[in-house]
Amino acid sequence: MIQVQDKIISMDVFEKHFVCDLNACKGACCVEGDSGAPLLKEEEKILEDIYEKVKPYMRKEGVREVENQGFGVYDADGDLTTPLVKKKECAFVIKEKGISLCSIEKAYLDGETDFKKPISCHLFPIRIKEYRDFDVVNYEDIKICQPACECGSKLEIPVYAFLKEPLIRKYGEAWYKKLLEAANLLK
Repeated sequence: MIQVQDKIISMDVFEKHFVCDLNACKGACCVEGDSGAPLLKEEEKILEDIYEKVKPYMRKEGVREVENQGFGVYDADGDLTTPLVKKKECAFVIKEKGISLCSIEKAYLDGETDFKKPISCHLFPIRIKEYRDFDVVNYEDIKICQPACECGSKLEIPVYAFLKEPLIRKYGEAWYKKLLEAANLLK
């Protein structure tokens, strides 16, 4: 583990390689699992506020589940998450050419909203555990992301480099510069 300010970072974030390969995995991270995407309480409110802009991008099954369950639901562990369709895929999933994508991100890319997607989705495969005095930044090694690991290895792109944008979104540019300093010291 490496500490950068008040963040404790798993060595995997520096040592593992990762670049999403949607043609290989088909967006499985939006479909696999027993819960929806982790949400911050403020993100649940944002989803409610932008819903009418995102709704035209959504599948009818997703719209139905959001309108029945709400913008966030608590899973079996008591964590706030996005609702699921058929207890499987995120309600905000859309399909394009056989690939699962995010309707929230699609609305963002089209300029309909300034919210890209929940930070947990943007940071994946990094998972953050927040404590009172510090955060723990972990890499989640899961089978469905094996193509991304292979792609990242071929391109020699470590997790922290692939996730530069969401890490800056979460912790700021000054913190990310400190992370780069730590990464350079490890080389």
